[in-house]
Amino acid sequence: MTQAGAIKSDQREAPRDEVHYRTRGTLADGQSLQLLIVNMSARGLMARCEASLTEGVSVRVRLPVVGTVSAHVRWALGGRFGCELDQVIPLANYLLVLATMVARG
Repeated sequence: MTQAGAIKSDQREAPRDEVHYRTRGTLADGQSLQLLIVNMSARGLMARCEASLTEGVSVRVRLPVVGTVSAHVRWALGGRFGCELDQVIPLANYLLVLATMVARG
């Protein structure tokens, strides 16, 4: 793979907004997770947690304004993981989610 190809494959569909928001998540087996969301978009998020997650795992994440959202882990590495949300957060709600996260961050 060329260097240009590597750069292109690392680009996301939507830019991420930097946040620092502590919340809780739940795995399909009921295991509770303490999460620190470090960036997100209306389509996904990256978080840190102490649990070892694997690609494809379903997780429910509690967010302000919109409540609990469902997502699937797309990658996990060293206590960090990236998720794609099962449903895109509508723009007006997403802006409220961000405003609340920043205010409480």
